[in-house]
Amino acid sequence: MDAIDLLINRHSCNQLIAPAPSGEALDNIIHAGLRAPDHGGLSPWRFIIIEGEGLKTLSRYFQDAAFILGKTEKDVLKAANAPFRAPQIITIIARIEDHPKIPESEQLMSAGCVVMAMQMAAQAQGFNGIWRTGWFAYDSHIKQKLELEEKDEIVGFLYLGTPEVVCKKIRQLNTDSFVTRMDN
Repeated sequence: MDAIDLLINRHSCNQLIAPAPSGEALDNIIHAGLRAPDHGGLSPWRFIIIEGEGLKTLSRYFQDAAFILGKTEKDVLKAANAPFRAPQIITIIARIEDHPKIPESEQLMSAGCVVMAMQMAAQAQGFNGIWRTGWFAYDSHIKQKLELEEKDEIVGFLYLGTPEVVCKKIRQLNTDSFVTRMDN
C-alpha cells in the first residue's frame, strides 16, 4: 500500500480478532511511534503492551475503577468487558516533563502523533485498530494500577488486531470546509 493511499484512506476498525501484531510487525509499529515529532528530543512517551493474561488484569482494573466511581452494574460490566474488544492493547502514555522551552501541550501532542503513527503502521501491515480513551484514560485508580507517575497522562489505548469484518467505507470530507487560503 502506498503511503499517500494509506494516509488518505485511514480508518479505524473496532471489530478485531487474533492474530494481533507480533514479532517484526509489532517492532515496526513501535518504531513508527518512536518517529513521532518530538520537540527537543524529549521522547515523552512510554508504552504498555497488553495481551493474553494482561487483558484479564486490565479488565479487573477497569471493573474496580468503575465500581469505585459508583457506576451502575451495567457500566461496571461494560468496563470489565472493554479490554476484550481486541487481542492486543497498547497503552500510550505521555511522560510529561517540566521543561523551560517545551510546554506540556506539545508533549501531549507528540504522544498523540505516536498513536496515529502506530495505528498507521498496523494498518500498513494488514492489521487495524481503534484509538480509544473514555473515562478509563483519565481515571486515577487505573493510572495508579498501571504504575504511572503523577504527571503522566494516558493518551490512548490503541486496540489492535485483525479486522473481523470489512470496515465501513470512510466518509469523504470536503476540503473547502476546513481550508482557508492566505495568498496575499
